[in-house]
Amino acid sequence: MVDSYTCTFCGEVLEPGTGKMYVRKDGTIYYFCSSKCQNNYRLGRPPRRVAWTRAGRKARGKE
Repeated sequence: MVDSYTCTFCGEVLEPGTGKMYVRKDGTIYYFCSSKCQNNYRLGRPPRRVAWTRAGRKARGKE
């Protein structure tokens, strides 16, 4: 059975065989669907402040 993951930044479901997995030194695992999400995470942007993420849409009352 193939595991399904969600993007750590935008909340989108990743298809098997796609995306990137980033593991920090403390063992925390992050999954990213695209370099766009990975770069926004690296810049320290909170997902709720970015309009196209699931958390951002929820914060604005769109979902």
